[in-house]
Amino acid sequence: MADRINKYPDNVFGKYYVDSQCIDCDLCRETAPANFKRNDEGGHSYVYKQPETPEEEEQCREAKEGCPVEAIGDDGDLDVMELEAQRSTES
Repeated sequence: MADRINKYPDNVFGKYYVDSQCIDCDLCRETAPANFKRNDEGGHSYVYKQPETPEEEEQCREAKEGCPVEAIGDDGDLDVMELEAQRSTES
């Protein structure tokens, strides 16, 4: 299970993120190419754009469910204020 404490700093702010468990398998980038990219130097994926359409949301959810090491997190159940507070303490 992904842990937001271990998420990569190159993830954009929002509910989806990739953490340090990523093995660079490319599944998320193939499943949701509009939302995930590869960090070439680090050899891992990250969320570069949060989903903006129902189709992108479904693709991100599918990528999360298909991740072989559960490195994709979804903080969708946290409210925005809590996410903002966590973001400021992680920086």
